[in-house]
Amino acid sequence: MTPDGPNTPPKAYAFLLIPGFSTLGFSCALDCLSLANHHPSGRKFYSWRLISEGGGPVAAYNGVRIDTDAALPSLDRNETLVVCAGENAGRGSTKAVLNWLRRETRKGMDYGALSSGTYTLAQAGLIGGKRVTTHWEYKTALAEMLPDVIMEDTLFTVDGRVFTTAGGAASMDLMLSRVHADYGVELATWVADQLVYTVPRAHSQGQRMSLQSRPEVRNPKLLLTLQIMENNLEDPLRPDEISKVVNLSTRQLERLFAKYLSTSPKRYYLHLRLEKARNLLRQTDLSVTDVCVACGFQSLSHFSKSYRAAYGNPPGMEASDGKVLWADTAKNRSR
Repeated sequence: MTPDGPNTPPKAYAFLLIPGFSTLGFSCALDCLSLANHHPSGRKFYSWRLISEGGGPVAAYNGVRIDTDAALPSLDRNETLVVCAGENAGRGSTKAVLNWLRRETRKGMDYGALSSGTYTLAQAGLIGGKRVTTHWEYKTALAEMLPDVIMEDTLFTVDGRVFTTAGGAASMDLMLSRVHADYGVELATWVADQLVYTVPRAHSQGQRMSLQSRPEVRNPKLLLTLQIMENNLEDPLRPDEISKVVNLSTRQLERLFAKYLSTSPKRYYLHLRLEKARNLLRQTDLSVTDVCVACGFQSLSHFSKSYRAAYGNPPGMEASDGKVLWADTAKNRSR
């Protein structure tokens, strides 16, 4: 099962819990290690401890509170550090946390992040130029704020000693891959079976169901059109330009959208751009004007009117009230 002997010390992990962290992502990761220790061999393969900025319990995004073992302690270079975050990652990425991350990772350990914990690592300057992953909902915001980071739309990414994952169930895929690397396929398969996870996914698999897999998208011309739209949100194409690319008339394209998606090409395209705008407003400190431009709107008044019609509030209210991810970033940098 493993090149190590039965008396080899267990591999140690340290989980840093950022307030608002995802309980699903954290549990999926921790349960992989915990179940490994229940293997019939009786061997203890892993140990771990839970860390927070102040010690004591930390509240997840859903209000569940998890007790932690220590307040930013000194780590051993043989420990693997995992940053667990979710909503309000910026608010929890305080100066004390960032300085601690910089200090401890200089020891040469493996380190990584679940979900928006990637943002915390970025704020600490620990993933510059690296290939990284975060939850798809946060990807656009992180790419806008940190252009030197190479964002990948995969379940998880490993670049040298740095690993990142989309969180949620993808945390399980990441940790099973690490169990496999640590101790071999037998233990990883046994843990997957205990999790009733019969087909662990490769790191390269996309985070969301592909367009090709969606039951409502069966026409190749429609599929190509949707891909073109998703790839051109900042500089949207006119309907006649899209029709020309997919070799259909504008009328034929409209009939395809009506048949398969019960909407028009214009409305669908607008929905994609507004969805991107909402994510940017909620997750970054970009101004409403900057978001308007980034989502291909030529007029601020048209953007505001369309946004209000779609979500019930003007974009300015979303920008001031909805900073759920990168909140208080500027304040944290100045502390």
